[in-house]
Amino acid sequence: MEIALDNHKLVYCGRIDQTDSKKPEWIFPATSLQFCFWGNEAKLVVKNRHKYWDNRVGAIVDGIQRQWLLNENGETEITLVKEERNRKHKILFFKRMDSCHELVLEHLYLSEGSELLDPLPVPRRRIEVYGDSVSAGEVSEALDYVGRPDPEHNGEYSNSWYSYSWMTARKLHAQIHDIAQGGIPLMRGTGWVEDPIFIGMEEVWDKVHYYPNLTTPTPWDFSKYTPHVVIIAVGQNDAHPEDFMKNDPNGAMAKRWKEHYRLFIQKIREKYPKAVVILATTILEHDKSWDDAIEEVCQGLGDSRVRHFLYTRNSVGTPGHIRATEADEMSDELAAYIENLDIPVWED
Repeated sequence: MEIALDNHKLVYCGRIDQTDSKKPEWIFPATSLQFCFWGNEAKLVVKNRHKYWDNRVGAIVDGIQRQWLLNENGETEITLVKEERNRKHKILFFKRMDSCHELVLEHLYLSEGSELLDPLPVPRRRIEVYGDSVSAGEVSEALDYVGRPDPEHNGEYSNSWYSYSWMTARKLHAQIHDIAQGGIPLMRGTGWVEDPIFIGMEEVWDKVHYYPNLTTPTPWDFSKYTPHVVIIAVGQNDAHPEDFMKNDPNGAMAKRWKEHYRLFIQKIREKYPKAVVILATTILEHDKSWDDAIEEVCQGLGDSRVRHFLYTRNSVGTPGHIRATEADEMSDELAAYIENLDIPVWED
């Protein structure tokens, strides 16, 4: 039997295009659908919009993590559960990757005689992350390369479940919107996203669809989700193609970046005046001048609800992407920092 994808017993999390509530469109990593049912079979039909890499989706099915490779474009039928006998099942289906692809949920089928059960309670706490590939969990499953450069890959190691951002949310028992895109800088014209366009977070942060030549950019309705904590983790891809902050930290380009960074924080504060904003980079190797610039901007704001956080191994942890074990380390530190802030955090 088919379950309408706008059924109230289906719990979604993430910045989702629900223009057609019966066919929700997923864009960002860590976007998820959770439901419980009594039965012996569950299938989900999704439509893929491919941009690059092989595209995989994931799920936690009765406590076991699984993944599926999607057809490059068009529909893929995913068998989430298929057993002999009826019993209770708990499923969390999620987007493993960033906008290397977009995903449309088309149909959810349960075996005849199944029953969709009441959902689990939704966490009251809410966080939002604005970040790059590390926040998206890119190459996080390459566990043989901890502390080493990335292996050659085609997206198979990327998994938002093992991103420090989602790990932090789970440790804080919080919902998450993970506005993360591999290669993204703050400002257009730098970074790695879609040569020669090179979009920046400045033009992504308030969108649902945003990736060039994939779909038409559409604005996000900020009334749909208000985080208690916002983590801004950009400032590493900005060093490409020129590391201007390292080469001339007081030069015109560096001053321009710091001004744009300040304005970006203020836009976030305008949207979420009660939220705590955490400024950070990661343990991925980068020049310390970027963290110094962030500290300068933070101090200049003089805003008690904007804080700058540094990991123990900030900027020196690894030359490659953050693996799951390293993300676990980062999330331990970040979650503890948030829980021990000297200001109210989780008040609505």
